[in-house]
Amino acid sequence: MSYTALYRKYRPQNFTDVKGQDAIVATIRNQIQAERIAHAYLFCGTRGTGKTTIAKIFAKAVNCEHPVEGSPCGTCASCQAIAAGTSMNVIEIDAASNNGVDNIREIRDEVTYAPTEGRYKVYIIDEVHMLSIGAFNALLKTLEEPPSYVIFILATTESHKIPVTILSRCQRYDFHRISVDTISTRLMELLEYEQAEADEKAVRYIAKAADGAMRDALSLLDQCMAFYMDRRLTYDHVLEVLGAVDTERFSALFRAVIGNEVVTVMRQIENLVGEGRDLSQFVNDFTWYLRNLLLLQSSEHMEDVLDISSENLSLLKEECKMADSTELMRFIRIFSELSGQVRYSAQKRILIEIAFIKLCRPQMEEDLGSILARIDRLEKRMEEGVIQPAAAGLAHSNNNNETIQRTETEKIALPKAISEDMRQIAGNWRSIVSQMPGSLSVFMKKAHISVGDHDELLIVLDDAIIYGMLAEEERKLEIVKSISNIVGKEVEIQIRCNDSGQTSERAYVDLEQMIHADIEYEDFPDSV
Repeated sequence: MSYTALYRKYRPQNFTDVKGQDAIVATIRNQIQAERIAHAYLFCGTRGTGKTTIAKIFAKAVNCEHPVEGSPCGTCASCQAIAAGTSMNVIEIDAASNNGVDNIREIRDEVTYAPTEGRYKVYIIDEVHMLSIGAFNALLKTLEEPPSYVIFILATTESHKIPVTILSRCQRYDFHRISVDTISTRLMELLEYEQAEADEKAVRYIAKAADGAMRDALSLLDQCMAFYMDRRLTYDHVLEVLGAVDTERFSALFRAVIGNEVVTVMRQIENLVGEGRDLSQFVNDFTWYLRNLLLLQSSEHMEDVLDISSENLSLLKEECKMADSTELMRFIRIFSELSGQVRYSAQKRILIEIAFIKLCRPQMEEDLGSILARIDRLEKRMEEGVIQPAAAGLAHSNNNNETIQRTETEKIALPKAISEDMRQIAGNWRSIVSQMPGSLSVFMKKAHISVGDHDELLIVLDDAIIYGMLAEEERKLEIVKSISNIVGKEVEIQIRCNDSGQTSERAYVDLEQMIHADIEYEDFPDSV
């Protein structure tokens, strides 16, 4: 016998089995018991919350031969026929593929015929918002004054797309997202029926990942159980199957951001990519992590609002004190914007790396939140007694403590001769940079090139953080390879951080500028 997916196998067959929509179930059952059944209903809500399921149970209940407190018995001929999908009294229509005027006209012609058996003809139109304007107009009159034996149940995930003329003719029921507790309790029940074992932490993560949809939760559970067949389902197993990231990783990333450890952050992202984690899911989860930190910082009584374990809660309480609310809101803003960008991007990793660099370096942005973050960091350093060194252009007199303006250092003279290789590299530098892989190209746009003491290519960086990343052996090899692809030979390079207190153009010869190659270069956008 073929396998049946969990969400189909355990689909509720009566109102008692429906979880998480108690108010709607109670109202409909009362209507059926009191025989105050409306002619048209509109079920609105996100996917997997029970709209079509309740519609089918409703159809069984109004035609049931022996209803029990407004719920179908499930054993009579009518209930069994509807459950098997063979009843002529229940017509399901997918409006996504039957959205034309002709499809609605067929319904309008059919409703003139009374049911051959049972009391009601029930039309369930799923995704009704997909109907065309003409189809909605064709449905209006029938929906307003249908025969007494006809019930329309319209289901949609986007109620705002339905004309007001249709809305005013229906009883509207809004299906809300099902809570994590309700979903996890239901999943644990089904695991017992399936004679499978799972950690409570793993089940709660699946329930949380379902985002309020019971059907999604069952599908995720089915997927995890299939991957770890006949084994106990653990939290780590679930993370691996779903491509998710553990909270400890978020903690490590957050602490690295607060410490301005860009290299550490980049290595963490490298590990996530290597492990095959879903980067879009990572962005969403990290945004929620930052949200939890902000909530904890806002009030001391947020334990009931945050659905996390006690050990993670103590960790969050410690970390929420590491940054103020202004900085956390800036982090959330950056990642909220990133969430929309990364969904359709082919270069998810680069966007995420740039976002983390922005978190570490507020001076890269000019909005009010970033300026406040910079001021806050300076104040903290002053409180800790960390004094910034005086600017390179100022010196303190030993005799009378007067500040004297130092004269500007003269530019280093251009070497008497520059090799042809160096000329070729300088002339094609923008092209070389543009062909470098991934984030390397972004970082190298910040570099200046000059000539070293032994005629090697000198790559100078004003930013110490970017210098730390490019100085790694793996990055250096990538740079050498990119250059050799253009000039046709391997060139020796040296990467240096400009700590002279002056700009690179003043401290070093700008080789690219001095060559004056007769090439029109494309202007690169400043992505970082």
